[in-house]
Amino acid sequence: MNLEQFPKKVRIVEVGARDGLQNEKSVIDTADKVEFIKKLADAGHQSIEVTSFVRPDRIAQMSDAKELFPLVKKIIDPDKTQLICLVPNLKGLELASELGVKDVAVFTATSDSFNLKNINATVSQSFDRIEPVIEKALASGMRVRGYVSTAFGCPYEGAMDPRKAGLVAQRLDQMGCHEISIGDTIGTGTPYSVHKVLDEVLKSVSQEKVALHFHDTRGMAVANVMAGLERGIAHYDSSAGGLGGCPYAKGATGNVGTEDLIYLFHTFGIDCGVDLDKQCVSSLYMLEKLEKYTTSKFLQAYLNGKMKIYMPSPKDF
Repeated sequence: MNLEQFPKKVRIVEVGARDGLQNEKSVIDTADKVEFIKKLADAGHQSIEVTSFVRPDRIAQMSDAKELFPLVKKIIDPDKTQLICLVPNLKGLELASELGVKDVAVFTATSDSFNLKNINATVSQSFDRIEPVIEKALASGMRVRGYVSTAFGCPYEGAMDPRKAGLVAQRLDQMGCHEISIGDTIGTGTPYSVHKVLDEVLKSVSQEKVALHFHDTRGMAVANVMAGLERGIAHYDSSAGGLGGCPYAKGATGNVGTEDLIYLFHTFGIDCGVDLDKQCVSSLYMLEKLEKYTTSKFLQAYLNGKMKIYMPSPKDF
């Protein structure tokens, strides 16, 4: 392990309020979402996924996007904190623009089968949809984040060729995305495959633009983040309490818990800017609303009273 390659500072993109909630069956009240997002911002997060401007009949949990964003904007300045909203098409972008959204995200995948199931379009066809959205967003002065799903594995096609992730990331970069999040949608990635995927992605996309998004289905997420750190990647998506999952992958658990990443980064003396105590409070707030237990290993230990919030650092060893 070459610690010299590790970044000194990393950025967490907290996805709990959007990716973490979107597949929950019980719809959370808008006021509770606002409070959740406020707590996340108070914990120190500078990049928060807020909502998605999708058809209400497609994702009920995001049906209040039009009401939610203005309420969040009143308490968190989008010029100082990235309040990221997913926009699947031009209609969604238009609404986001009207509400003063500064940061939007578009998405596609490496797998035609997954994309057809998800958005009824092949990967190639999805680019035809995405391109005018990105063009209009950039012309409006917005920043655009690109998501690449199934970069490591697909529930329908199995293991994915790392070259596909490289090609999709390259296309999003050429279209003008300021950041590209490479996603392990069903949690099949391993440190080895992370290096293989990054070998391809980094051929055409600069290290500074790459983010990694891991699910912890097979318990590999933290190890995969370690592999990303070895390659100097400084942007990581995570979800409060490990909320989230994939509706198209049976048994796929949620995103890596934000608490687990904060703990990991601290042990290497890497600054992530988020207070762990306040993060735990934020996560527990939403978990209680959902009446769910957490998949975050750190938060489990915290709840069970088996450990205090002890944060070892490099000087302890």
